[in-house]
This record gives sequence, structure tokens and C-alpha cells, in this order.
Amino acid sequence: MPNQSSIEYAIFNLDGLMIDSERIYTEVTNQILADYGVQMTWDIKAGLMGKSEKEAAAHLLSFFPGISLTIPEYLQKRDALQNLLWPTVPPLPGIACLIKHLHKHNVPIAISTGTRWANFQMKTSHLEQEIFGMFNNKVICGDDDILKVKGGGKINGKPAPDGFIVAAREMLGRNVGKGEGNEHRTLIGRISVKGVVFEDALPGVQSGKRAGMKVVWVPDPNLLKLPYPKGIEKPDQTLSSLEAFVPEQWGLPPYDDGL
Repeated sequence: MPNQSSIEYAIFNLDGLMIDSERIYTEVTNQILADYGVQMTWDIKAGLMGKSEKEAAAHLLSFFPGISLTIPEYLQKRDALQNLLWPTVPPLPGIACLIKHLHKHNVPIAISTGTRWANFQMKTSHLEQEIFGMFNNKVICGDDDILKVKGGGKINGKPAPDGFIVAAREMLGRNVGKGEGNEHRTLIGRISVKGVVFEDALPGVQSGKRAGMKVVWVPDPNLLKLPYPKGIEKPDQTLSSLEAFVPEQWGLPPYDDGL
């Protein structure tokens, strides 16, 4: 159980946390690799989670140096197959109930995801009424221009804290600084710590902690079977499902009867 903490806002990752997109990623990837007589194992899959699409593709194909598939070819085939399936991706257990609850109690919420805007729309439009409409467009995507706030326009992906910091500052109006220097370190103790990040991937856990926020980690069950890597930031709470999240442990209103 986490320490009692008065949480004032929440930021959610998308893939593998809110929607069952990881299953589609796996099915599509193995459909592509089957033409080359190879298969992505869970150990390989675990190393892809939380990476940008090009980094993940490079990591994947590094395990199969003998096949002729290039990164651009793989991404092109993957996108074509995935785009057919995104409008059917289901929500993961507990997410609809949690978002409805936070929205009802006026807890500010936002999404910060590495997915591209076009893909975000394909993945979520069929769940607009049930889940995503409650965010009131407070969403940061990986190709969002608003992320280009540091380093001459450079976008720093996870495990850098940029995405969560920008979401808190630009989407939710929190004075959390820019994620660097003494300003951010000071604000971490006052404002960033009032936020909680929900994540499924280890780079996302690192990102949330480096942003100075609390982190609830809801990993794939297979990931829970592996030893937690040494030397990286740890979450404040680990859950097997969002159905196990208890709002009052975080100073949030308890679920109403029937939820």
C-alpha cells in the first residue's frame, strides 16, 4: 500500500495501460515475421515496450540478423496490418471505471503517449463516449508539436520525463517547470509530487519518477514474472490490474457504490 498522499491530478499512458494494444502489436509482428520463419518471443517483446517505434523496430530486428526485412519495410507492413485492427481494440479492465470516477469528481486528467496522433484517433475513436471523451482533448502524442520545448526542437522520449511534464504543464496548467535545472528540482517537491502517473512499461515508470510524480505501474502479467531491473527507478505501487486501484489510498474520493 502506498503512503497516503493527496493527489491532485493524474496522467495516463495509452498502450498496454488503457487499451489492449500490446496484443495487437504481438499478433501483427508475428504475422510479419512468420513469412521469414521466425517469431517474437516474450523476452524480445519485453525489450520493446516503452520504446519509440523506430527504436523498437531496430531492437526487434537485431534478434534476426539473418532475415532480409529492413526497419522501413517492417514498419510499413506493421502499420498497414495494425490500422485494420485499431478500431476494434478493447479497453483493459478497470480503466473505464477509473476514468469515469475521476471525471465525476473533477480530478484533472490527461494522456501522455508516444503514439502518433493519427494512430491515437484510430485506437480511441470507438471508445470516445465510454472513456476518451472525458479527457476533453487533454492529450499529448509523440508527434505533437507541443513536445518540442527543449533542445532546439528535439523530442525526448521515455525514459526522459518530457511527455509527462508537458502534459502536466500544458494540458493541466500545473507549474512544473521544464524538466531541467534548479527550477524543476524545486517544483518537484511542491507540485510534481501532487501528480500520479499510470504506466505499464518500465521506461514509462522511469519517465514518471524523473518528472517527480508518483507512479502506479500496471504491467503485463508476464513482465511481473521477471525480476525488477536493478539500478532504475521503482514505482510507488504495482498492480496486476487497474481494477485493483483503490482511490482513497491516494487521497482521492472512494468509488461510489456499484462501481
